[in-house]
Amino acid sequence: MLSVILCTHNPRSDYLRQCIDALRGQRLRYDRWELLLVDNRSDEPLADRIDFSWHPNAHIVREETLGLTAARLRGIRETTRELLVFVDDDNVLDLDFLEIAQRTMEERPFLGSWSGQCRPGFEEPPPEWTRRYWGNLVIREFVHDVWSNLPRLPATMPCGAGLCVRREVALRYLDLHESGKRSFQFDRSGRSLLSGGDNDLAACACDTGLGVGLIASLKLTHLISPERLTEDYLVRLSEGIFFSAVVLDHCRSSLAELTLYKVRWHEPIRALLARGPHRKIQFACLRGRRRGLELIASLS
Repeated sequence: MLSVILCTHNPRSDYLRQCIDALRGQRLRYDRWELLLVDNRSDEPLADRIDFSWHPNAHIVREETLGLTAARLRGIRETTRELLVFVDDDNVLDLDFLEIAQRTMEERPFLGSWSGQCRPGFEEPPPEWTRRYWGNLVIREFVHDVWSNLPRLPATMPCGAGLCVRREVALRYLDLHESGKRSFQFDRSGRSLLSGGDNDLAACACDTGLGVGLIASLKLTHLISPERLTEDYLVRLSEGIFFSAVVLDHCRSSLAELTLYKVRWHEPIRALLARGPHRKIQFACLRGRRRGLELIASLS
């Protein structure tokens, strides 16, 4: 039995419709899962705009604290099932997604959190120069299942799109926030492009003695608008990702490991020699790293 938690803030109606249509078409019987939509302070409340009459155990709650972290925490508090599946409002799950998520929980008891492949759903053909940054847009395709018990290993780290976590893992994440151990809020909030909350949530599996992994048969399409493929957006996104990574590693690693993030003398030169939009993006990564280290120093 599982809970699907759909967190959304001012969603695009066409994207949200595709997301919900994919949930409605899931092969897993409705009586095997519950559906919770967390309306994260949308300008127009969603409760009167969405028809969930097709699902016998679906409901909507409104979370007034702005931010994806707050929405996820509300979802954890409001649901009851053993497996939680987090879905973004631009995720279109394959119709067997929930079946595979449930089967993975049953067949791989050593995994505490996992996600799958994220295919791109571009509205328009993207500029070729953006390809190297598609990973930042949560595009991930692979062939084989992989897993580890290393909470920050990129090769096995689940992503937030379609993130599956056991309840004990989710409760560990909830406790980190309720106990004050996570005073810094990762994840999107309004126009902020911070990230890392999904990584922190997934890594809680290792805190509980379980592993993290990627499951090749678990698939979804990530809808991506043209605005998210512009130079300006990718610059802002890159800075937010690198800033968040430094702060998250500070929360989960020793200070000695953070020396990996210090900006070396040659890196600005390398960024200066980059061409076109790559120059701005590389400088944004360096700014993000510096800002993260400055924040950590101010808290020490």
